[in-house]
Amino acid sequence: MNLKRIFGGLLTLIGIAGLIYVAVLFVNTSGGTRDVKAVVVYSILGIVFFIAGISLIRTTKDEA
Repeated sequence: MNLKRIFGGLLTLIGIAGLIYVAVLFVNTSGGTRDVKAVVVYSILGIVFFIAGISLIRTTKDEA
């Protein structure tokens, strides 16, 4: 097992958790400015972590 693939999986899981957290925040928001800022910031971070993890998994080659 390659260390890069493990790190990519960890980044992907963090991204998924961030996106789930954004979904929960979005459902429970009242529409205030603070709520919108939190949703935007966490969604951007979640997407960045998710995409970085997936691309790290895809570009790492299996070498035995």
